[in-house]
Amino acid sequence: MSDSKRDYKDTVFLPKTAFPMKAGLPQKEPGIEARWREIDLYAKLREARAGREKFILHDGPPYANGDMHIGHALNHILKDMVCRTQNLLGKDAPYVPGWDCHGLPIEWKVEEQYRKKKKNKDEVPAKEFRAECRAYAQKWVDTQREQLKRLGIMGDWDNPYLTMDFQAEATIVAELMKFAEAGNLYRGSKPVMWSPVEKTALAEAEVEYEDLTDSPQIDVAFEVVESPNPGLIGAYVVIWTTTPWTIPVNQALSFGKGVTYEAFTVADGRRFIVAEDLRDAFCARAGLEFDPSIQDEVDDVLFDGEMFGLTDDMSVGGRTYVRHPMHHLGGFYGTPRPMLAGDFVTTESGTGIVHMSPDHGEDDFELCKAHGIDPVFAVMDDGRYRDDWLWLGGGDERRRSVINKPFNAPDGPICNDLREAGALLSASADYAHSYPHSWRSKAKVIYRCTPQWFVPMDKPLDEPVQPADAPKIELNGMGHAKGVPGTLRERAMSEIERVRFVPEKGANRIGSMVEGRPDWVLSRQRAWGVPITLFVRKDGSYLKDPAVNARIVEAVRAEGVDAWEKARMAEFLGADYDPEEFEMVTDILDVWFDSGCTHAFVLEGGRWPDLQWPANLYLEGSDQHRGWFQSSLLQSCATRGRAPYDQVLTHGFTMDAKGKKMSKSLGNTIDPLKIMETTGADIIRLWALSVDFTEDHRIGDEILKGVGDQYRRLRNTFRYLLGALDGFVGDMSDTGEIPELELYVLSLLSELDGKLRQAVHDYDFNTYTRLLVDFCNEDLSAFFFDIRKDTLYCDGPASTTRNAYRTVLDLLFHALVRYAAPVLVFTAEEVWQTRYPEDGEQEGSVHLLEWPSVPAVPADRAKWEKLRNLRERVTEAIEPLRRDKVIRSSNEAVVTVPADAIPEGVSDEQLAELFITGTVTRGQGEEVRVSKSTDAKCGRCWRLLPDVPEDGALCGRCASVVGEEHVSG
Repeated sequence: MSDSKRDYKDTVFLPKTAFPMKAGLPQKEPGIEARWREIDLYAKLREARAGREKFILHDGPPYANGDMHIGHALNHILKDMVCRTQNLLGKDAPYVPGWDCHGLPIEWKVEEQYRKKKKNKDEVPAKEFRAECRAYAQKWVDTQREQLKRLGIMGDWDNPYLTMDFQAEATIVAELMKFAEAGNLYRGSKPVMWSPVEKTALAEAEVEYEDLTDSPQIDVAFEVVESPNPGLIGAYVVIWTTTPWTIPVNQALSFGKGVTYEAFTVADGRRFIVAEDLRDAFCARAGLEFDPSIQDEVDDVLFDGEMFGLTDDMSVGGRTYVRHPMHHLGGFYGTPRPMLAGDFVTTESGTGIVHMSPDHGEDDFELCKAHGIDPVFAVMDDGRYRDDWLWLGGGDERRRSVINKPFNAPDGPICNDLREAGALLSASADYAHSYPHSWRSKAKVIYRCTPQWFVPMDKPLDEPVQPADAPKIELNGMGHAKGVPGTLRERAMSEIERVRFVPEKGANRIGSMVEGRPDWVLSRQRAWGVPITLFVRKDGSYLKDPAVNARIVEAVRAEGVDAWEKARMAEFLGADYDPEEFEMVTDILDVWFDSGCTHAFVLEGGRWPDLQWPANLYLEGSDQHRGWFQSSLLQSCATRGRAPYDQVLTHGFTMDAKGKKMSKSLGNTIDPLKIMETTGADIIRLWALSVDFTEDHRIGDEILKGVGDQYRRLRNTFRYLLGALDGFVGDMSDTGEIPELELYVLSLLSELDGKLRQAVHDYDFNTYTRLLVDFCNEDLSAFFFDIRKDTLYCDGPASTTRNAYRTVLDLLFHALVRYAAPVLVFTAEEVWQTRYPEDGEQEGSVHLLEWPSVPAVPADRAKWEKLRNLRERVTEAIEPLRRDKVIRSSNEAVVTVPADAIPEGVSDEQLAELFITGTVTRGQGEEVRVSKSTDAKCGRCWRLLPDVPEDGALCGRCASVVGEEHVSG
């Protein structure tokens, strides 16, 4: 029968598509991105969503000082995902990117360039230096902008916001003036984090902590010279410290009122006082041996802090005083130091006695201030003692920066002088602890008391200022936002309770920081930034004149920060004031105040009419709980009575594949620019949206390889859909009765749709991505597509089953391409343009589409879950025969399945189609049995069926399709 050997390949309806299996993303993506620019896709989307419900994500400004790194990439992909999914839902979700351009990050880089040229910044005119900072920032704005566009981030790239724009600088000044006019600024001297290298105060967010293992620790003796307890006179109170450089500015000692202390005598006759619990550890450090046999009557006494004399109400008849180890120098050191009760003193380490330097510690400052002891400002901005300081000042050749390790070493000048004075009891350089460093210069920082400008956290605030175009805030009788307490701390804490934090622990994190934070230090001693535009009288008060402030704001609006110069004092002050009576403040603002004001000039300023105040969402890394989230919260609560956001979403940090922090020195950094060059931006996007970004997460070559595998599965899903739908023009009305399998898959799609919507609401993007990938892999490729490929390839054009299948594929295509569009922005566009090339000619895009309309269809889910479980059992039973090459494919298998495992109404022929086997029979028992079929193989569909007369002949279905007479076997 020669006809039975005919090749029927040309009669099979194989999928056809120009969509390649190989992605070639690095080559394709730039062209797709160029087309988006050409058609101005962002503007088209804004036009399409005009008048819809707004969703405003306000971009937190990254610093413009380097190439995009993997943290930038993750952050912006998440923001892009938020905006794209909200746009997909039909909302108007614009995205205006921004950059932070002032402050140390830029200034430090420009100074680095100066140092390479042996150039001194202080010798360059301030305007010239600021111009270089501005140019440097603009260079990196332009660089990062192109890199982020290449990553597929969609936004108003031609009109970003920059904190160095004159309009922005003017708004920042105007916001500062709101604080000033309301009396919510003051100048005071407090210890603040200070960088001797950068010569400026630092915010907590500008400090990082590094573990040190070689810090100095010393025990120093202070002799008691006066006490209400005569038995203590002549004994030595011992303090322990890890900052020897603070001893030259010591002004008091502090004890714990509830701590038990012990006086004891050692072999050489000296008597020491330390906390009882810490005596043995102290003796071990000092090489002293405690011998109970030589203790006298006084030494046997154990006492609590009251025996030093209560300093709060003097109820114990006086106060204990000690003398400084360097008392022989006279002057500052000749004055006895009081013993003061401190609630912060513990017995966790040291001696239970803490030495107090109000210049260099917050607790020290507050306790000493309460007892009339003022700072002495001995340490200069570069970390050296001032010229006139008695010890280590002046022309002393040993006078060096206090952060210099040799200066504080056990054999350094401080320890040597204390040793010579007989006061150094122990000194070593093996203490391990965490120490603050500037995250820019990486140098150690110190607490340094200097005159600074502060925003008070606990002063009752005035009525919040309400911008004309902002939602009106209902005020209570005191002029405060209704229901919101009156201090800045209380307002902020109230707003933290109201705002939605994702994840929820973010509320506790920022709440604990705001609850315990000191007053906000606004001033910085630098050149590149927005000036603190205040005029201060000789008595320390500052001018609060709205007319003067308005002139300053307008000058900055016209000329930027360079407008604030001494030569214009008379112009700003006007005829009502004498410039000779005022000092012009030269400090600049904390850069966090700049960024904290971005909501004012971006959301309210009118330059971006698509935006509105307040923002629906702020989204940054978890470090911004102490940075931008907090500065924006405080600034807005003080001026508007509420937070500038309703929701806060935070992400963790990206670690290397082993969970280690990335570092250039370790060589474990992952460069997103290189990934885009080698595998494409969509791979980075898929990675970013697949990890649990709310926690610290990992990236590495093997991880990216796994992401690449996921991408290929998604791509192949779309390739199959495009091929199967080649030439399809039908709709659901053409299908007649829809088969149960198609109904089941549509019900799965409907379920997926609901879960994806919930994931968008929850900002749970790794769940969103996983659901999408799993649906394509498990429900479609491994199940639905696998079962229906025979129908697609071999049924005739008039087949109602085939037409119903393709109709459902069409519904799947339109849903899946929309679901995938926010994740795989380039691939989804390629998919869409492949199927609808004419849409490209009409300047269309998948990114202009809205969320799909998915029909809710009835399906017997329980029945199909039972059938899927049975299918898995059959597949597992077939696999050993395939592995042993008894059969080559499941089509050659004859399967017997337990009769009671088959749902009612399912025929053997349907089971064979479901299992992709030759024939199926029903048997008793629980076992699935498989054997090789003896039936002939159809020459067209390759199924082994009883009605095929011999190998190569046609089954009844195939004979009908090709129009040949069928001879049944």
